[in-house]
Amino acid sequence: MKRLLVLALALFFFNAQAQFSDPQAKIYDPVKWSYSSEKINDKEFNLIITAKIEKGWHLYSQFIEEGGPVPTSFKFKQSADFKLIGKVSESPKAVTAFDNNFDMEIAWHKDQVVFKQGISLKNPLESISGVLEFMVCNDERCLPPTEIEFQIPLGTTSASTTITESQTQDSVSSAPIVDSVEAAISLIPSSSNNSSKSEGSLWAIFLAGFIGGLAAFFMPCIYPMIPMTVSFFTKQSGSRAKGIRSAIIYGISIIIIYVALGLLITLIFGASALNEAASSATFNLLFFVALIIFGISFLGAFEITLPSSLVNKMDEKSNQSGFMGLFFMAFTLALVSFSCTGPIIGTLLVDAVSKGSYLGPAIGMLGFSSALAIPFTLFAIFPSWLKEMPKSGGWLNTVKVSLGFLEIALAFKFLSNVDLAYHWGIFNRDIFLIIWIVVFGMWALYLLGKLRLSHDAEINFLSLPRLFFAMFILGFTIYMIPGLWGAPLKGISAWLPPQTTQDFDLYSNATSPAAKTETQEKKYAGLFHAPHGLDAFYDYEEGLAYAKTVNKPVLIDFTGWSCTNCRKMEASVWPDKEVLRRLQEDYVLISLYVDDKTELSENEKYQSAFSGKKVNSIGQKWSDFQASKFGTNSQPYYVIADHEGNTLIAPQAFNLDINNYRKFLESGKIAFDKKK
Repeated sequence: MKRLLVLALALFFFNAQAQFSDPQAKIYDPVKWSYSSEKINDKEFNLIITAKIEKGWHLYSQFIEEGGPVPTSFKFKQSADFKLIGKVSESPKAVTAFDNNFDMEIAWHKDQVVFKQGISLKNPLESISGVLEFMVCNDERCLPPTEIEFQIPLGTTSASTTITESQTQDSVSSAPIVDSVEAAISLIPSSSNNSSKSEGSLWAIFLAGFIGGLAAFFMPCIYPMIPMTVSFFTKQSGSRAKGIRSAIIYGISIIIIYVALGLLITLIFGASALNEAASSATFNLLFFVALIIFGISFLGAFEITLPSSLVNKMDEKSNQSGFMGLFFMAFTLALVSFSCTGPIIGTLLVDAVSKGSYLGPAIGMLGFSSALAIPFTLFAIFPSWLKEMPKSGGWLNTVKVSLGFLEIALAFKFLSNVDLAYHWGIFNRDIFLIIWIVVFGMWALYLLGKLRLSHDAEINFLSLPRLFFAMFILGFTIYMIPGLWGAPLKGISAWLPPQTTQDFDLYSNATSPAAKTETQEKKYAGLFHAPHGLDAFYDYEEGLAYAKTVNKPVLIDFTGWSCTNCRKMEASVWPDKEVLRRLQEDYVLISLYVDDKTELSENEKYQSAFSGKKVNSIGQKWSDFQASKFGTNSQPYYVIADHEGNTLIAPQAFNLDINNYRKFLESGKIAFDKKK
C-alpha cells in the first residue's frame, strides 16, 4: 500500500507539473566538440578543435566586434612548457551578414567548423588544456553562451577525444544569450535550414530579374522593335513553321547571351568575392555610385551606350543564315538596346552580387532574359496579337523615367550599409526617410503631370493606369511620413537603417544602451524602463515582492541584451494595443537578462546543483534558474506565475502571432484570478 501511495503521489505531481509545463521546453544541445592534435615535427603541433553543429543551428565565429553576440573563444592554460604560434584559425570561412539589431557585421558557421591553434613545445607534454566559450542559435531561439573545459592529447600521431554527453550537459547554463542574426539583412539573415534559405534567395533573385525583364520590354529601345522583329520571322522565313522555329531559336539565344553575362560576372569576381560583397563597405559604396549613375541616365541626363563598332560588327554577323545568324541577331538586340537595358541589368547584377550567392548573377539574368525572350517568341508564333499591342508613344519614356526614380531610391540602401559599417552616424533613419519621401514624392508629381523633364511630351490627360500608379506612389510617400517621428513602418523596416539611429523617436521600441549601462550599474535598484514605456524589474525576488503588494501576477521574461528574437517580439507583438494594455495593467513584468555579465558579490556566488558549474554573474544566475526550474535554456521565454513563482499556465517561447500572445496573457490573468 505504501508503494502504491508513493506511486500515486508521484503520478499526481508529475501530472500537475505537466499541466503547466511548456511542451516545447527542453535543454538543447546542438553542438558536439571533438579534440585532436596534429604533429608537424618534434617541437611543433597543431591543436585541432572540431565543432559538429546540428542541422538548422549556427555557431558564432571568433571574429565578431565588441557590442555584438558573444563570439567563440579559446583560452589555453598557460604553461612555461609551450608557447602559442599565431592565433586560432577557423575553417571554412564564416558566413557574414549585416545585422540591424546589433548595427554591425555578424559571422557564423553551420554544419561543421574546424579550429586550429599552432603550438611550439619547450619541454615534452602529454596534453594541452583550456576552456572554450561558444554560442549557438537557430531561427527561433538562441542558447546562453556555454563554457567547456577541454584537454587535447599530444603524441607522435594524431589523437582524438570526443566530449561526452555528460560534459555537454554540465555546461548547459554557463553564461549569456544571443539570438539569431537575421540576418541580416536583416540583413541577412540566419535560418533553421540554410539550404532552403539559399533556394528562396535564388528564387527571389530570379523573380526580381523577371520583373526587370518585363520592365525592359516596355522601354523605348525595345518595345518599338517588336513589330519589326516579328515581321522578319513571319515574312523572311518562308513558312509559318520555320518562322516559329526561328523565333524559338532567337528567344533561346537571348537567354543564353544574358545568362552568359551573369556567369561572366561570377568568373570575374570569383565566388569568394561574391560571398563577401554583401558585407563589404567598398562593394556597397560602388553599388551606390553605380545605381545613382543608372538612375540619372534613365532621367535623361545622358545615355549609356556601347561602342558603335561593336554593334556594327554584331549586326554584320546577324546576316548569316541558320542558327548563328539568329544568335547574332539576338546579340545585336542586346547591344542596341543597352542604353535602356544596361541600367536595369546593372541594378539586377548589383542586387544579385549583394546577396552573396555565386549563382545569383546567372539566375538574375535567367529571369531577365526569360521575360525579354518570351514576348518576342509568343508574338512571332501569334502575330495577330500585334494588333492588340498599345502603340509606341510618350508613355514609354514615362516607364524609363519611373525606373530612374526607383533606382535612385534603391541606391541609398547601399549607402546606408556603408554608413552603418563605418559608424559615420551621418546617414541615420531620419535622413534616409527624408530622401525616400522626397524621391517618391517627386515621382508621384511626375506621374500626375505636375513635373516635366526636358525630353517629356506635354500631357493633355492622365490615363487610368498612370493615375492609379501615381495614387499608389503618393500613398506610399504618405505612409513613410510618420516614420520621421519614429513610427516602426514595419512594411519597409528591412530597408531602413535601425530604429536606434532615429534622432527624434516618439515610438521608441528598444531599450537604449544607456538603460543597459544603468541596469548593470544598479542591478538591484527596483523598477526600470522597459520597451514601450513599460516598467520592469530586473531582479526576480524584488519583482515577486512587488507583485504581492499590488496583487498582480508576474510575467517572467527570460531575455538578453543581444537577443534578436527578443527584440522581434518586443517590436512586433508587444506594441499591439491589447497586448500592451494587459502588460501595463494586469502584470508585473520581470525581465531576467541571461547575458548580463555583472559579477555577483562573493556571498552570492554559488555552484549550480543543476549543471555543477560555478555561477559568478547575474546572467549565469538567471540562465541557471531558467534551465533548472523550467527545463529550457533558450530565449525569449515567457512564464506567467503567481506571487510565489508558481507557474499558472503553459509558458510561451518565440511566436510572432499576436492573437496567440493575447490569449496567453488573458489565460494567465484568468488563472491567477481563479487561484486568488
